[in-house]
Amino acid sequence: MLRIFRSSVLGERFIRKTFSFSAVAAKKFVIKDHYEFDQKVINSENPVIVNFHAEWCDPCKILTPKMAELLGPSEEIDLAIVDVDNNADLVQTFEVKAVPAVLAFRNGVVVDKFIGLVDANMIESLIEKLAKKK
Repeated sequence: MLRIFRSSVLGERFIRKTFSFSAVAAKKFVIKDHYEFDQKVINSENPVIVNFHAEWCDPCKILTPKMAELLGPSEEIDLAIVDVDNNADLVQTFEVKAVPAVLAFRNGVVVDKFIGLVDANMIESLIEKLAKKK
């Protein structure tokens, strides 16, 4: 969506490319509790890659934006972010022992996972694997 804004100070028009909320929300979302996890991951029609991360984790700060970048062109796969410090029940349910931990879900079932910082090729192969078995 393109929006045209007018600067009152400069009296000039400028164009800014923005995304509608629905377009962004369908691709990447932050999970706040177990109920939201069930609604957006377990009951999702799309495969979902769930990234368990922590704000204090340096590898997480590298992996999370990289995953979002690689998933950007895909409309078939969603990305869910789970902060381990705020979601102890999800950490326990999925036995997350280290961060970053990435779980791939299809039809509410874990179909693949990896732990730690991995290279882009491994993330791309996970995305391809999830996209093929629609």
